[in-house]
Amino acid sequence: MTDSQKGQVVRWTRIEYGEWRLHAAATDRGLCYIGSPDMPFEQLEAWTQARMRGAELVRDDAGLAPYVRELTEYWDGDRRTFEAPVDARGTAFQQAVWQALLAIPYGETRSYSEIAALVDKPSAMRAVGAAIGANPVLVCVPCHRVVGKSGAMTGYRGGLGMKTKLLELERGGRA
Repeated sequence: MTDSQKGQVVRWTRIEYGEWRLHAAATDRGLCYIGSPDMPFEQLEAWTQARMRGAELVRDDAGLAPYVRELTEYWDGDRRTFEAPVDARGTAFQQAVWQALLAIPYGETRSYSEIAALVDKPSAMRAVGAAIGANPVLVCVPCHRVVGKSGAMTGYRGGLGMKTKLLELERGGRA
């Protein structure tokens, strides 16, 4: 355990929106986790132990209300960008990939090869895919905007149903 993780508190809440039930968590630095729909609390516990060993999980619905509000506004079609801080922890390569995802405009998609080129690793599409799959902050770091080179839907930690709904929302529908 690093000194920065000793005594660290990860605050969490459960979000219910339409058919989705998911967990979200934040550190003092920002939103650090958005879970897949309908996954149990144990998924958040396992993620926290793997990434922030020794951190204490504390339910804090009020403290996470600003994050929930922004997500709800996005899902309602009233928000295109997120302003709340994000604390997405990963390797330097993962961070570069996640920054490239943040540069994809609302309503648009990019292919894995385009993301690989953006991070100056044009032949590293598998590594890019793995970094995208490791994105801990679904929706806010828009990995749903990455599709296959042909435009085909590809894997998404939140499930292809969620990915499809998010892309439809951004193209003028509702989540």
